[in-house]
Amino acid sequence: MDSIVPSRFPTTAADEQSVGTSRQITPERLVEAVAALRLAQRRYSRDKAPLEWAMLQNNLGNALARLGERERGNERIEEAIAAYRGALEVYTRSRSPLEWAMTQNNLGAALRSLGVRQVSPALLEEAVTAYREALKEYRPERVPLDWAMTQHNLGAALRSLGEREPGTTRLEEAVAAYRQALRVRTRQRAPLDWAMTQANLGNVLASLGEREVGNSQHLREAVTAYREALKEYRRDRSRLDWARTMSNLGNALSSLGERENETNALREAVAAYREALKEYPRERLPLEWAMTQNNLGNALSRLAERDAGIGRMDEAVECYRDALSVITRDRTPMLWAMTQNNLGGALLRLAERGEGTEQFEGAIATYNDALAVFVAANAIYYVEVCWENRDRAIALLAERRGAATLAAAPPLGQAEPIETMLFSGL
Repeated sequence: MDSIVPSRFPTTAADEQSVGTSRQITPERLVEAVAALRLAQRRYSRDKAPLEWAMLQNNLGNALARLGERERGNERIEEAIAAYRGALEVYTRSRSPLEWAMTQNNLGAALRSLGVRQVSPALLEEAVTAYREALKEYRPERVPLDWAMTQHNLGAALRSLGEREPGTTRLEEAVAAYRQALRVRTRQRAPLDWAMTQANLGNVLASLGEREVGNSQHLREAVTAYREALKEYRRDRSRLDWARTMSNLGNALSSLGERENETNALREAVAAYREALKEYPRERLPLEWAMTQNNLGNALSRLAERDAGIGRMDEAVECYRDALSVITRDRTPMLWAMTQNNLGGALLRLAERGEGTEQFEGAIATYNDALAVFVAANAIYYVEVCWENRDRAIALLAERRGAATLAAAPPLGQAEPIETMLFSGL
């Protein structure tokens, strides 16, 4: 196996929950709600009716946060954070403990959303702090469902922070938070909330598993968590949640298959991705479709390395090219470059098994395109991986051409690992 690590793309981002909001409300209705809430605040001023004003501030924050999730800019989310902080000036822990906790939870959700967008560990730290503050009053014996919801959200914030830090401490804390939530969020009591937390527990376990060397326990636990979630995320009633969980299951199985050399796990990963793609129509969910195509290509290429023929590697190439029809350099340059790296790896494998030099040249050109993006982004890890892959392709091309000066290059047929890039947990 060569040092061409495929980029696997995430499929399911951790869910956040804010109290008193609905994901079904249209942006137009949210704009109307913001206007109505601001109008109401003229009647219920902070000086004359502080508790009513604080309630309106919290609700205004909810509407702005949900609107901000649907917009490219960050202004609405920043306004939501300001609204929640305004409400907390009135909703103090001593005077209104449960309202204070509710607003802290909502503040945490907005801070995490902004922190993820801005790649800001400081904002993610603030989100973790807000959730932990909320848990001081959201106690399991008092308000168990609110406590479990906030534990779930704390897990999401810790995961987002942990994925941006070295080490595993934050990820382990996230696992603990999700497992705490599952003490109350049982399948019998709250089946869809249970499934959501199981799916997100799977995400953080998979992230832990990717970081561990020589130990696949967390990857196996991730597979189990995703399969638990699928007991309630059924295709006939929660199609998108089902598809995302199937895709994440594919990611965990693919990683497990690579690490443990388990062909059956890779086959299961391919099957999971193909099922997910049936519910990811390209015209409606183009990015999810493309990222899953990339990940399917990775699993197929790993399986192809175990086959004598080239059929599966040809399929992998087709998957990467399908993904690149949506993931463009202008719109998503890093994802495009990661997919180009993966395509280069598949072309290089085909070149090693075939004759002539055309596919070697195609792999080199593909790696060069990816390198241009990685270098411009100062993405050092990806530069190193892609550079090594490209140099190996150049050496093998020279050997194919009979260049005596590169006699030390690995003989054809003795392939080294090609590092591909997986798109894991959207």
